[in-house]
Amino acid sequence: MLQTAAVTAAFNLFCSPSGSALLHPKQALAASGPVLPTPEVQAALNAALSKSIGKAKAPVVLRLAFHDAGSFSTSDGTGGLNASIQFELERPENFGLKRGWRTIEEVAKNLKGTAAEGVVSRADLVALAGAQAVAVCGGPRIAVPIGRVDASGPDPEGRLPGMEASAVQIKANFADKGLDVREMVALLGSHTIGSKGFGAPDVFDNAYFVELLKKPWLNKDDSMASMIGLPSDHVLPDDEECLPYIKEFAADQDAF
Repeated sequence: MLQTAAVTAAFNLFCSPSGSALLHPKQALAASGPVLPTPEVQAALNAALSKSIGKAKAPVVLRLAFHDAGSFSTSDGTGGLNASIQFELERPENFGLKRGWRTIEEVAKNLKGTAAEGVVSRADLVALAGAQAVAVCGGPRIAVPIGRVDASGPDPEGRLPGMEASAVQIKANFADKGLDVREMVALLGSHTIGSKGFGAPDVFDNAYFVELLKKPWLNKDDSMASMIGLPSDHVLPDDEECLPYIKEFAADQDAF
């Protein structure tokens, strides 16, 4: 199991509930802020998550969590990981995420009659599913606080960086979510799982950063090279702020 410090910190920051106003009703009376599940609740969650999320579903549920959380903006405090993604599945950037949401509903169904029933919201389950996706692919096991309130409608559009975004635009986008450049680069390392060509699709490691430094998409002799990553990945190693962190994580998997 990897002890990847940077991505753990970035995940918790990106997917955290912020403040008592976001507490789920059953937690609000007992706590002044987000809380970790009790051992009994955690055991029920672990069983349900393990039953529904294996390596095959890991990429889609991790992407679901990031797209849900990615609507947050520090400029007005709106958005964030609040299960609004269920109302946003027809947006072009969320193509393919219906399967991920079905998995969340499956986990919720598996919690009926357990200690976790009525304690966690759908938003909590999205965050927990993202952490499960990282762990099942060999990444760190991330402790996820609960206490999120589910949104009653969609969050504003246009808050995720586009596939053709420049490094400057990507950095500005993540800065508006409260992440610095190192945290942003670590979080983007989640592209290591899935079908974008950064190492094995079901192994959570630092292959993303290793490949970014190689820039395989520039290989004109390989007709498939341009399919590795997205244009928004390709711009990162050419950015003077991103490059030191890419090198750091490529050289030291435990730092990632």
